[in-house]
Amino acid sequence: MSLIRKFASVGGATMLSRVLGFAREALMAATLGAGNYADVFFAAFRFPNLFRRLFAEGAFNAAFVPLFARHYEGEGRKDAERFSTEVFNVLFSVLLVLTIAMELAMPVLVATIIAPGFADTPDKFDATVTLSMIMFPYLMCMSLAAMMAGILNSLQRYFVAAIAPVFLNVILIGVLGWALYRDTPPADVAFWLSWGVLAAGLLQLAIVTVGARKSGIRVTFRVPKLTPNVKRLLILAGPAAITGGVTQINLVIGQIIASQKDGAISVLQYADRVYQLPLGIVGIAVGVVLLPELARALRGERAEEATHLQSRSVEFTLALTLPAAAAILVISPEIVRLLYERGAFTADTTGTVSGVLAIFGIGLPAFVLIKCFQPAFFAREDTRTPMLFSMISVAINVALALTLFPLFEERGIATAEIVAGWTNALGLLTVLLWRGHWQPDRLLLSRLPRLLFAAAIMGGALWYISGWTDQWFGTEAFTAKLVTMLLLAAVAFVLYFGLAYAIGGLDRNELRQALRRKKGEKPGDETPPDMLA
Repeated sequence: MSLIRKFASVGGATMLSRVLGFAREALMAATLGAGNYADVFFAAFRFPNLFRRLFAEGAFNAAFVPLFARHYEGEGRKDAERFSTEVFNVLFSVLLVLTIAMELAMPVLVATIIAPGFADTPDKFDATVTLSMIMFPYLMCMSLAAMMAGILNSLQRYFVAAIAPVFLNVILIGVLGWALYRDTPPADVAFWLSWGVLAAGLLQLAIVTVGARKSGIRVTFRVPKLTPNVKRLLILAGPAAITGGVTQINLVIGQIIASQKDGAISVLQYADRVYQLPLGIVGIAVGVVLLPELARALRGERAEEATHLQSRSVEFTLALTLPAAAAILVISPEIVRLLYERGAFTADTTGTVSGVLAIFGIGLPAFVLIKCFQPAFFAREDTRTPMLFSMISVAINVALALTLFPLFEERGIATAEIVAGWTNALGLLTVLLWRGHWQPDRLLLSRLPRLLFAAAIMGGALWYISGWTDQWFGTEAFTAKLVTMLLLAAVAFVLYFGLAYAIGGLDRNELRQALRRKKGEKPGDETPPDMLA
């Protein structure tokens, strides 16, 4: 199974999740708008999401996957299963204690961390406490699910772990659809959504647990023990948890500052959801696949293969991210009008959200490159270097957000986040080059300027054409806006990829060969080194 098809497997499942996420956000915009209960729900949901990134995506993608793969390839399935059981029971115990403590301390946490700006509004404050208490156990479900997903990824069973998040959006869409049908008050909608989040966490945990068992790894409950294997994992997981959660840390910082203005949290959330689509499809797919692939190459002392994997990953991410960033930058108002502008979401809100979204577009390549560069450190069991740059980026984000918010409001917070993101990405790249862990090959260096040129031309064309299509986006008819957006997307697709192929930024034959499945090959089959294209 080629590297690109592995990216496509994870990216396809993530795309489905993100598309459903758009449907969810559109329904949420229609039911809650950018009002008080939208702020309440997003603030309450952000808190368990932060811990999910810290404990789950950061710790287990960085620390658990390489260690599990070492046990599995070194001593076999039984040893890997024993290691997984040891980790599971310690993780379960820690999460249980943390959840109980957070539930008891929730009023204080809301007043000091989650949304201190709500303290002067008793109704918003009390609602945020209630929803936070309902949703916080979601952290426990998703952290355990992340461990099971790490097992599946190490065994090259990428699709099951990638498809599980789809069910969060399925459940929440069902809740919102029922709320619209019943014309439910916003307060009740937010309450129902919080229970939907918890139900989705339990379902996702069940899906990946069954997937791991079908792959031959059965994790059982036992008395937790700090074995040497678990201690090694914790040593690696501490810095990795901070690194993996830095984006969420920056978002929470922005949320704390934004809570001083009514509707600001919702504006940032709606813009964040749009740029998360290309970030999720490309960045998450590469991050999930690249780490176990690099770990295997480095353990086998195949330095040339590791360099090839890194270069092709950067090439793949930029080939898809650069045109997405250009499109977000120049037609963000049209995107927001299509996705959100209806019901309680007004034209004034569109102007604010589209301005924030355009700024996020500038930072999109940086956030994706971070997903490319971090696995190069994690695969070498170096979690401290990415943590260092993550902490630097947080410091930059805090300083800029506090400085710019009084001047530019939501746009100031978005600017702080993208500056922090670019600082992180460039810092990781510099260290990789300085240590000699990666030397970009000639193919990447020759294609990158061509891809930049093709994306710039495409962006300029979209900007020009959007001036002619503005009249259709200004109409109330959703169909007219949808058809116009599809036409813009078709023009952008043909122009970018046609130009990129014509000037040598992309190779059609190479892509066709990478996507061609060998007879008898199944998704998840292990890829020999010479099949990595």
